[in-house]
Amino acid sequence: MECDSSCDLTAKLEEKLNLSQKEDAATDGDSDITLRPLDLTDVDDFMEWFADDNVSKFCSWDTFTSKEDAMNYVADIAIPHPWFQAICLNGKPVGSISVSPFHGTDRCRGELGYVLASKYWGKGIATKAVKMAATAIFVEWPHLERLEAVVDVDNPGSQRVLEKAGFRKEGVLRKYYLLKGKPKDIVMFSLLSTDPQVNYFM
Repeated sequence: MECDSSCDLTAKLEEKLNLSQKEDAATDGDSDITLRPLDLTDVDDFMEWFADDNVSKFCSWDTFTSKEDAMNYVADIAIPHPWFQAICLNGKPVGSISVSPFHGTDRCRGELGYVLASKYWGKGIATKAVKMAATAIFVEWPHLERLEAVVDVDNPGSQRVLEKAGFRKEGVLRKYYLLKGKPKDIVMFSLLSTDPQVNYFM
């Protein structure tokens, strides 16, 4: 049976992702960064970052205090989500990354979000995961023109992740959203499907 164009596209994506992972591993010891869907068997690993006050500080959700809450989140939010993946280090989930779609006349945009257990910060893991997500989403969602991310102005670490992943800093939006009930300024970042670095990722 002959392979159609979608099969060719999938093979190309897998080849590029494998190449990217090999290149990243060469610069980061034996680290193997992969993305895959979360499931309920990951709940203990999931708690490592969702029960981490350092992580939840800049997130809309509060720190999880029970395994039951974590299981409900995975079952009700993560699994049904259109694009929600575990960030795995050598097979172990250490964070998560998602792309949320917009609808109607805004369907050309998607919003990227990611979290990583704090003990893995500063190792390049989040940057690699963002590059991998960007590579995948522009292929899987061919209608997508723009991938954007909003970061708290007081979260320079996350801003550096996006800059290293090739996102463009567009500016500061004042009092853009409420975080734990308080209005916050955010930095808007974007990556377009036509940006040269997207072709480099792929």
